[in-house]
Amino acid sequence: MVSIKRNAKGEFAEAKGLRVRKTSIYEPGQKEVFKISRSKFSNFMDCERCFYLDRVKGLQEPGMPGWSLNTTVDDLLKKEFDFYRERKEPHPIFERYNLNFIPFQHEDIDKWRNSLSGGISYHDKGTNLILQGGIDDVWFNLDTNQIVVADYKAQSTKINPEKNYYLNGTYHQSYKMQMDIYVYILRKMGFNVSDTSYFMVCNGEKNGDRFDATMNFTITLIDYDTDTTWISEKITKMKSVLDSDTLPTRNPNCENCAYLEQGAKFI
Repeated sequence: MVSIKRNAKGEFAEAKGLRVRKTSIYEPGQKEVFKISRSKFSNFMDCERCFYLDRVKGLQEPGMPGWSLNTTVDDLLKKEFDFYRERKEPHPIFERYNLNFIPFQHEDIDKWRNSLSGGISYHDKGTNLILQGGIDDVWFNLDTNQIVVADYKAQSTKINPEKNYYLNGTYHQSYKMQMDIYVYILRKMGFNVSDTSYFMVCNGEKNGDRFDATMNFTITLIDYDTDTTWISEKITKMKSVLDSDTLPTRNPNCENCAYLEQGAKFI
């Protein structure tokens, strides 16, 4: 996909391919704290070279259009759960799955759900990195007094999701990593967090005869047992990559690296 740069007014702007905001670029060996978003951590896990080019060299990847329909589903679900949060009542989906849950109440819930305002965050003193990200929601297990991380997922497939199929999907491995990181951060923030998290999968139905400006969704809860044991080691490794003066080796499966290398030959 060709990406054309525009400014906030929608006017064409020169694409330079480099970041201009200094706080998004890491200087190897720097003493100042540096923020790493959950998505950038995932990028590190996928390809250390692309991560290094982005965070250290300031190479800016082409922009991507927003997923407006997915974002709309997320926003509406947050409003829906807030309705029950204010009343300290269970959402009907909890009763359907026999879960003794209510939406978790916290004064910072809106901040947690907005990555632009900081989301949830943890300062790793050993590396001086701040790991942060915006979550979709947090629920409260009345049986265990633990908070439960929830993530909304909108999709449209012919087959409604089934747990093993969904969690083992090729493009869903990053979803599980995302959950692991959220649970890790919340625990570092001092919360008693359940190992079990939930994907609330909203599947747009395709079996209608016509649109009529209406789309129906089938909603399924997929429970996932998180694993946070791998994260501390990877944070340390990420710090060593950031401090390196050498470009990391290429991930042979990375299409971005392949595109850069082949494009450079032609140019």
